[in-house]
Amino acid sequence: MRIEDYALVGDMHTAALVGRNGSVDWLCLPRFDSGACFAALLGGHRAGHWLLAPAAGGTCAGRRYRDGMLVLETTWDVPGGCARVLDFMPPRQEAPDVVRIVEGVRGRVEMRTELLLRFDYGEVVPWTRERGGELAVIAGPNAAWLQSPVPLTQESRPRAATASFTVAAGERVPFVLTWQESWRSRPHRLEAAEELANTERMWREWLGRCRYRGEYAEAVSGSLVTLKALTYAPTGGIVAAPTTSLPELIGGSRNWDYRYSWLRDAAFTLQALIGAGYSEEATAWRDWLLRAVAGDPADLQIMYTIDGGRRMPERTLDRLPGYEGSRPVRAGNAAARQFQLDVYGEVIDCLYQARQAGLGPEEDAWDLQRAFMDYLEGAWREPGNGLWEVRGPRRPFVHAKVLAWVAADRMVASVERQGLDGPVGRWRALREEIHQDVCAHGYDPGRNTFTQFYGSRGLDAALLLIPRLGFLPLDDPRLAGTVDAVCRELTEDGFVLRYRPEADGVDRLPGGEGVFVPCSFWLAHALALLGRRSRARALFERLLSLRNDVGLLAEEYDPGRRRQVGNFPQAYSHVSIVNTAEALTAAVQSA
Repeated sequence: MRIEDYALVGDMHTAALVGRNGSVDWLCLPRFDSGACFAALLGGHRAGHWLLAPAAGGTCAGRRYRDGMLVLETTWDVPGGCARVLDFMPPRQEAPDVVRIVEGVRGRVEMRTELLLRFDYGEVVPWTRERGGELAVIAGPNAAWLQSPVPLTQESRPRAATASFTVAAGERVPFVLTWQESWRSRPHRLEAAEELANTERMWREWLGRCRYRGEYAEAVSGSLVTLKALTYAPTGGIVAAPTTSLPELIGGSRNWDYRYSWLRDAAFTLQALIGAGYSEEATAWRDWLLRAVAGDPADLQIMYTIDGGRRMPERTLDRLPGYEGSRPVRAGNAAARQFQLDVYGEVIDCLYQARQAGLGPEEDAWDLQRAFMDYLEGAWREPGNGLWEVRGPRRPFVHAKVLAWVAADRMVASVERQGLDGPVGRWRALREEIHQDVCAHGYDPGRNTFTQFYGSRGLDAALLLIPRLGFLPLDDPRLAGTVDAVCRELTEDGFVLRYRPEADGVDRLPGGEGVFVPCSFWLAHALALLGRRSRARALFERLLSLRNDVGLLAEEYDPGRRRQVGNFPQAYSHVSIVNTAEALTAAVQSA
């Protein structure tokens, strides 16, 4: 199936992908970055899946999130009747649960289920037995139970549990899959109908807190639900995506593990949450950030695990053939140890925004920021790997230098506007020095554009962020020139590429990639800020049309194949929907 054929359900600890054919093809338990127990997404159905669909097979007639909540409703029309499947994960209690309820809508429908649990990314085949009227599964540290009124048959090959049953109009047939560490006792059994009511109540109340009232309310609320689903509730960390190794180009090798939290997303995620009225989530995200980055500024990483851990060693899962043959499949991410200058600016900007928004107390945060600035004063001239984590030589990337300026600027503003104490004169001088350096070495006057790095003729989509960072006044012609240059040289079918890998030898990885979805939203946002509202609106609405039938977006889009690529759903894509919608709404109100 295509990437966009999947929908998401989750419990704010982990998430599952459910296909249009009724199969759960991806689920990591007990948390986002655990080994997958359903890995059919990357290894075919023998790597683990859970099918629940009409026995006749095929794809659904339609699906939606019920009233915008994270309860997936899939409808099947077949000869003789109509059935509906509700998929959701209740808010975590003792253990993770996946609930699937089959409802008869019209006539009678013959249904089939097939459960194939394979732990550790499909490598571990568990021991399965019937116990107490339910299916019990165990292998090493993993145990699971499938609770249902439908009798299941254990098949020796491929060691799956299957059942066929008929659902008539007005009937409900529930299935509850529960996971627990194998040395613990079985968690208490859930009542599917009760958990459905509880889950809907939680999401209804949460959605009721949204204060966005613009014309893009449906897109904004759907994206906020996705961000909430990608939040690890115990810590407030937000994963970039719940998947690993979905390719940036079908058949290519740019396949990365995104089940971690990136500092680069911090300020824009905070902006989206605060703007929509979710101060509790914004505070949790801010607090995760503070815990994660605490320590020696020289040791700051670009990403952390969802609990703030630093170790995520990268390895390849060679037994998995990859999504549509896209290899290697990776677990872990070696980019964590790259040097990216911009993260210091992103952290400081995030904490500045949090204070401006009046978020709760942040003990020792100012001391941490001052330590970052002490380090940055000596390190801002150093080359780095850049926002895009290029696995080539380090470069003096312009976006990174601008974010160093942002760090100094927000520290000055923290003293001048928020009453904090610090060597503001020194920070003002540093701010001016960085500004002059960027304008002298990162700007091409002949083409009237900033460039990807000092001395380069290449461009970088991150340059589109400059207008919203305050580096130059919005009427400065260099901003308009940079936006025009990106439109001219860095787009494909009207969508924005991150950069051109072949330009200036910046990237040594083979193969290309799709267009990066957030970058195109950045262009729409920049156009809105520069007063080009009709172009901004047209691009934004075109980007919204790339969402799948339940409103989800991956990391990238392949214009040639007209399909989504990259890890899915991508938090940064949905953050960009929220922030761009806010910018367009503000532009209309100020006109």
